[in-house]
Amino acid sequence: MNADNTAPEATTPPAAPSITSAQRRELRASAHALKPVVQIGQDGLSEGVLGETERALAAHELIKVRILDESREDRAAMLDALCAATGAAAVQHIGKTLVLWRPRPAEDKPAVLSKRKVATTRVPGSRRSAADTPKRRGGSLDTRSRDRQMAGKRRKTPRGGSSQGR
Repeated sequence: MNADNTAPEATTPPAAPSITSAQRRELRASAHALKPVVQIGQDGLSEGVLGETERALAAHELIKVRILDESREDRAAMLDALCAATGAAAVQHIGKTLVLWRPRPAEDKPAVLSKRKVATTRVPGSRRSAADTPKRRGGSLDTRSRDRQMAGKRRKTPRGGSSQGR
């Protein structure tokens, strides 16, 4: 009871965001590579599952949930209950996997960085940039090591013959 003799109000989750079919298609494509981060077992929708789903949605916005129940009707009911409890939108229900999406509030979103990569010069055939590569003399390291290995050995032609005397 509050000071004014009224019952405390229960916090209601925000309403599920409405998404268009184009948004749903993009979210399904983004979720394709994701692994399930929440798993619902034989206990069903417990407080722990709801809390973990809340944390995962707050951290990732788009998550996959795996349900181990055999009945399709039960899984559909769990999807509706999970969306109602968390305020998330159901993106996809395929088999035992659910995809949920809830956008972050604007104040929680990280600053968007430019998608453009900074151009760095790469050393051909290497993963290192030119700035990270030490200066070398006399050709690349691969050429020098190959020459050292082949010193004193006869080189064979592609047909198996000897290269000496040609």
